[in-house]
Amino acid sequence: MTDRIEEVLFEEQRSLSGPSVGVITLNVEKTLNALTLNMVELMLVKLREWRERSDIACVFIHGSGQKALCAGGDVQALYKSSIEQPGGPCEYAEAFFEQEYRVDYLLHQFDKPVIVWGHGIVMGGGMGVFASGSYRVVTEKTRLAMPEITIGLYPDVGGSYFLNRMPGHTGLFLALTGASFNAADAVYLGLAEGFVEHQYAGDVLNALTETLWSTGVAENHERVFDLMATFVARSKAVLPGGNVEAAASEIAALCSADDDLGVINNIIAAQSENPWLQKATATLTSGSPLSARLIAEQIRRCKGLSLKAAFQAEMLLSTAIIRQPEFAEGVRALLIDKDRNPAWQHSSPADVSQDLIEQHFTAPWIENPLLDL
Repeated sequence: MTDRIEEVLFEEQRSLSGPSVGVITLNVEKTLNALTLNMVELMLVKLREWRERSDIACVFIHGSGQKALCAGGDVQALYKSSIEQPGGPCEYAEAFFEQEYRVDYLLHQFDKPVIVWGHGIVMGGGMGVFASGSYRVVTEKTRLAMPEITIGLYPDVGGSYFLNRMPGHTGLFLALTGASFNAADAVYLGLAEGFVEHQYAGDVLNALTETLWSTGVAENHERVFDLMATFVARSKAVLPGGNVEAAASEIAALCSADDDLGVINNIIAAQSENPWLQKATATLTSGSPLSARLIAEQIRRCKGLSLKAAFQAEMLLSTAIIRQPEFAEGVRALLIDKDRNPAWQHSSPADVSQDLIEQHFTAPWIENPLLDL
């Protein structure tokens, strides 16, 4: 039992002014801090406690090791749940999605400052934690992506909300292609507040404990921004060059088709001289045709929805997908047998029927588990 609890560590570092900084360490370095049901359940309990306590000034979230904040959810556990109960209900997977989305939503709604240190790999479920921070830090080694197209899933964990708020059509493009992006891209996309060199992580945490915290939440947010501004200024010279902004006009042209299938086919047929765009195109081309259609549909349906409604919509779609075979086949090919040769159900996005798409957006239960979010 002790080992399981150590998957995520909680610490309260007392500040000079009295209140403490709540520190969460995602602590499964060997799996790049991938989230398990146990981890999100523990986080939900602790975050609810810290939210109510006046002696917790802010929260700092980071990953153990040097490689990742979090590379996603424990996909192999979701795979096991999916194949053990084909057609559903897939109890472990569905419980995981519900608790994970509750954690992400709570972080988004957390009044107190939440600083998320997005060093290394930040993908899938890791993106959910990262995107929900009030001050999101990217470093020189940050590599972000929502690569669910490769395993028959779609960008969830609030992606239906935050991808829709990125400039132009960049959110849709990143969702369909699973393209990875870096610190400069994250700032451009509105997904990060500041770029700070990773060597300053310890100094930032120390500075948070040396801050004179106020009893007012708004003042504490200002203190965090002022504190971080010093480290951002110190790091400016080493900010890497980005890819997304440079490709924005090409992305806009590819995504300007009249319907979802047109956009998907445009990207697959793209003849760009940009290596980053070429890689993005290749990922969509080899990804799940069903996922491509569901991703485009989900992004469109969730445009303009509240954060709560977006998470409720994701709970529905994730449940529908996990009960069907496409996801399990994608995980098998990429992570179980590692043959990288998934037998997708459709030979192309055009072969996916509108009826099948509609089935995935039809509630599989009487009441959404996130109704009370």
